[in-house]
Amino acid sequence: MRTTPPLPLLVLSLSLLALRCLCPSQGSTLSCGSSNNEGSTLEVMHVYSPCSPFRPKKALSWEQSILDLAAKDDARLLYLSSLVARRSIVPIASGRQVIQSPTYIVRVRFGTPAQPMFMALDTSSDVAWIPCTGCVGCSSVVFNPTKSTTYKPVGCSAPQCTQVPNPTCDGAACSFNLTYGSSTVAATISQDRLVLATDPIPNYAFGCIKAATGNSVPPQGLLGLGRGPMSLLSQSQSLYQSTFSYCLPDFRSANFSGSLRLGPVAQPIRIKFTPLLTNPRRSSLYYVNMNGISVGRRLVNIPPSALAFNPTTGAGTIFDSGTVFTRLVQPAYIAVRDEFRRRIKAGPVSSLGGFDTCYMQTVVSPTITLHFTGMNVTLPQENFLIHSTAGSITCLAMAASPDNVNSVLNVIANMQQQNHRLLYDVPNSRLGVAREPCTH
Repeated sequence: MRTTPPLPLLVLSLSLLALRCLCPSQGSTLSCGSSNNEGSTLEVMHVYSPCSPFRPKKALSWEQSILDLAAKDDARLLYLSSLVARRSIVPIASGRQVIQSPTYIVRVRFGTPAQPMFMALDTSSDVAWIPCTGCVGCSSVVFNPTKSTTYKPVGCSAPQCTQVPNPTCDGAACSFNLTYGSSTVAATISQDRLVLATDPIPNYAFGCIKAATGNSVPPQGLLGLGRGPMSLLSQSQSLYQSTFSYCLPDFRSANFSGSLRLGPVAQPIRIKFTPLLTNPRRSSLYYVNMNGISVGRRLVNIPPSALAFNPTTGAGTIFDSGTVFTRLVQPAYIAVRDEFRRRIKAGPVSSLGGFDTCYMQTVVSPTITLHFTGMNVTLPQENFLIHSTAGSITCLAMAASPDNVNSVLNVIANMQQQNHRLLYDVPNSRLGVAREPCTH
């Protein structure tokens, strides 16, 4: 890869996703029971990896894996568009559609004595939530508040009660009900001791899920890494100074091989930054300014309005840890796709699910360069092509935003971020990226 400087990959490298079986490499030893969380660094694992309790019970074919992830991404884009449209939907309203979209998880501990839980990383969410004992429609892995001596519900007069949508009062406790599509989630705002790696955070406010209905149920908790008042950044500001970074491993990495590093200490020094932009209506989202895309040496003719940041409409480009495949608004995607097709000499174009530029053979591709304020990145073909296990299908691994959503967002997704260190420096309003192998 040639970068000036390195940046998360906009278009997807899915040579890693050519999976018939999600298994460790031959001769390797798989150890799923240990965790080496140290200091303020947590290990990160992909939800489909061999050690994940949330991986599919039945191994999926390569094509099924692609289509399964793409289907979940459509729901994720619908959710993100609802944030931009300022509808009364927030991260914990997810049911299956959103809960399974954040595809990277960390181990945390809640309560006293500590109860181990899994939580999904989500940079577009603020409120944390976990399924709790007695939850109707939740999974079997739940937090038991009655076994924690430090647990307490949040009262109706507490400021947290005004920081969630649709709050209601049930006696002295503050609760909320959220709807997303055909799914609903009901939770009690609670506080308890949260331990991240070796760092205790007392009185951490979160949603204790008591009921989930709809198409499916929440399989795991969610850790909101947005910039809102209920997010981890806000609640641990004195400890971590609103700074964190992560490195996301690929699908097949056994155990927890990525990392979430909290606080300004030990963050990379040799890293280039692009400014973070703020949308007052949706201040939690991490907007950046992407001002162009090149295919080969040709700057693609993309209408400026397709990339422009507009706080009123929510248009622009965001980084999102919960979306799998990068999506571009239609004018931008069509321009990039058409230029890519013009450069490929590989016979007729076919499609696979939501990917509309596939070839029934291996192709030689031009590079793709992304232009951001303050940095450019040039990608080799392994970072934006899908290759099937047998090598018989090659697809351009990006897509247009779905037609049925408020299609104003360009979303840089988590697979484009694999094997990079992304540094979110909120106090200095900047986002940095450096190349780093996340698999060990």
